[in-house]
Amino acid sequence: MKLYCIAVLHKGETKVNPLAAAHELSSFGYFQRKSVQEFMDFTCKIVAERTVTGSRASVKEQEYICHVYVRSDSLTGLVIGDYEYPQRVAHTLINKVLEDFSTKVSKSQWPTANKSTIQFAELADYLQKYQDPKQADAMTKIQSELDETKIILYDTIEKILEREEKLNDLVDKSEGLSMQSKAFYKTARKTNSCCVIL
Repeated sequence: MKLYCIAVLHKGETKVNPLAAAHELSSFGYFQRKSVQEFMDFTCKIVAERTVTGSRASVKEQEYICHVYVRSDSLTGLVIGDYEYPQRVAHTLINKVLEDFSTKVSKSQWPTANKSTIQFAELADYLQKYQDPKQADAMTKIQSELDETKIILYDTIEKILEREEKLNDLVDKSEGLSMQSKAFYKTARKTNSCCVIL
């Protein structure tokens, strides 16, 4: 699970205005990173343009997925991650980023500002923090712990059943042994009864 990009844009009537973005491209080759970043920025812009105001969407492209939310005030958040990244966590991240952005950057700046005029360094922190969705999102962390507990519980039940099978085998053998012991005892008694000394 990996996040590659978080972007904040403003969807105007005629165009989409990129306001801030953060990228995590260390998994790409050094000489590819600039092209990958440009492609992700372009994808964010296109997806934002085509998403209806007041709605959410998730767009899949090969092994990547782009999650987008265009608020009713036209502030737009996008997250690009791999296909394994949980959708609920991605949309939670978008909500937090947009809420934080709207409190720190005035709404009057959104239509005209750009990445160079807006300082929103928190995006890089969000990108880093949400790389591990289990640590960043309490629900995902609880779900992961529940899954681990289920695995431990299933292992324990299997071990108990295996132990019970082994015990049943021992009981069966001991019952067979006690029958043989009784037969041996009777035979030994008969044999020894002929040689009684008075």
